[in-house]
Amino acid sequence: MDIGELLSYKPAPTPKRPNDADRDDDDEEAEYERYRKQRRAHSSSSSSRDKEREQKAKIERMKLEIEQMSAAAKKAEEEEREKVQKIVDSVENAETEVLDETAMKRMILQFEKKTLKNQEMRIKFPEMPEKFMESEVELNDCIVELHALATVPDLYPLMVELNAIPSLLELLSHENTDIAVAVVDLLQELTDVDILHESKDGADALMEALLSQQVCPLLVQNLERLDDSVKEESDGIHNTLAVFENITELRPEVCADMAKQGLLQWLMRRLRVKAPFDNNKLYASEILSILLQNTPENRQMLGDMDGIDVILQQLAFYKRHDPSSSEEHEMMENLFNCLCSALMYAPNRDRFLRGEGLQLMNLMLREKKLSRNGSLKVLDHAMSGPDGKENCNKFVDILGLRTIFPLFMKTPKKNRKRILTTEEHEEHVVSIIASMLRNCRGPQRQRLLNKFTENDHEKVDRLMELHFKYLEKVEQVDQQIEDERRDLGEGEDSDEEEGNYLQRLDGGLFTLQLVDYIILEACTGGAPSVKQRVLQILNLRGKSVKTIRHVMREYAGNLGDAGDKEWRDAEQQHILQLVDKF
Repeated sequence: MDIGELLSYKPAPTPKRPNDADRDDDDEEAEYERYRKQRRAHSSSSSSRDKEREQKAKIERMKLEIEQMSAAAKKAEEEEREKVQKIVDSVENAETEVLDETAMKRMILQFEKKTLKNQEMRIKFPEMPEKFMESEVELNDCIVELHALATVPDLYPLMVELNAIPSLLELLSHENTDIAVAVVDLLQELTDVDILHESKDGADALMEALLSQQVCPLLVQNLERLDDSVKEESDGIHNTLAVFENITELRPEVCADMAKQGLLQWLMRRLRVKAPFDNNKLYASEILSILLQNTPENRQMLGDMDGIDVILQQLAFYKRHDPSSSEEHEMMENLFNCLCSALMYAPNRDRFLRGEGLQLMNLMLREKKLSRNGSLKVLDHAMSGPDGKENCNKFVDILGLRTIFPLFMKTPKKNRKRILTTEEHEEHVVSIIASMLRNCRGPQRQRLLNKFTENDHEKVDRLMELHFKYLEKVEQVDQQIEDERRDLGEGEDSDEEEGNYLQRLDGGLFTLQLVDYIILEACTGGAPSVKQRVLQILNLRGKSVKTIRHVMREYAGNLGDAGDKEWRDAEQQHILQLVDKF
């Protein structure tokens, strides 16, 4: 090795000997790091355990609350069930007891005692309800038990003898409406028509007692204070109306007295209330319809209290809206029926005219809603007979011909909610046209007659179509009557003849008479071409004018009771003159 290599040579470094102090420092750092990690892990696990414990405690508390709530609800449900069961048991026990006179006497005596006790407690502690409330609850329970009396109508005469009716009716004016409502509920069951039909003596005794004790004014007086917005009192109103319905079914002659005693006035107020439709409004319309149906005095009273306007206002809503349910539809039909009944009293037709009833009915016919059927019936009633003269002329003035003749030309198709049959619809339409031909004078009559020459006499063609349709129906009924008479092998007496005539009227004769009346009026008063068209159609069908003449002579001899005798005689003479000219 030369000197240069020796100078550049560097020996390999020797490994450093570990220092004890450095090793101790590293160990301490590692130890400290492990300690920190352990603490962190320990703290995180302990906090998660704390959270877990809190969650468990919360769940336990919720479980406890739920158990407490369900226990309270269960307890309330059991109490309610026990209460209902108690009432059911008391009624069942009462029913078993009520089977004989002794048990009935005991029940009524108990009722009288409870009533007297309640009166005494109320007089003694008038300002302390907690003192008399117990006696009131007992009285209410006792009235509920009396429902068992309705199971034995044969014992109603005994109930009347024991003076139970005056005591019950006295409670209708009780300070607590709950007691009055309970009595109404009982009266509704006692007067149930199906129950009363089981015993004529029982029904007579009960009705006599109720009416002699002025049940109707007392019920109306109670109605005045009941609030429809309270469920129990609303039920009380419904049951009160049911009692009135039961009484009118068994004693129709009391309808006039009922109206005078305040019921008609209450019904009109109830219908006038601007509130959503409910069952009590439906029931009120039913009772009003019953009161007006066969009682002329009530029709007059309705008119005197501006009832025509009230009914028109209620119906105006249905001009552009269909009823939202079958119940509301029924109420609408009831109101139309009320209007038809009211219009049978002549002065109400003037009120109907002044209240723009014709305009409303005309709009309903144009709108093609469900109210169209009812409006057609109302127009028929408003325009018929000698009292319909003003309405007929006014109907032409308000362009009603544009509404009625399209309905004459084409009967609306059937739909699932339609009330009128095809035959009923055609009857009302031809009746309205016949009434206008009978009552219109001057320019209104001329406008009406001109309709029969429009569009190449299409109205005459339709008239003849209806003539043949209803003539065929009447011939079928005549054949049926003839077959029945032949089978019986008997002659026809006057009563049977009248019955057969009514049967023929129902079978289509009435509509045929109206159609043929229109034909005669149009032929004699209208253009000559109208009669030519009628004769042409008769010849094409191989028929004769003799048929129309025969129908009209029979019609002239059976004008019914419309108008007075003077009007009927004049009308008969007029029809016979039309037949002679035809």
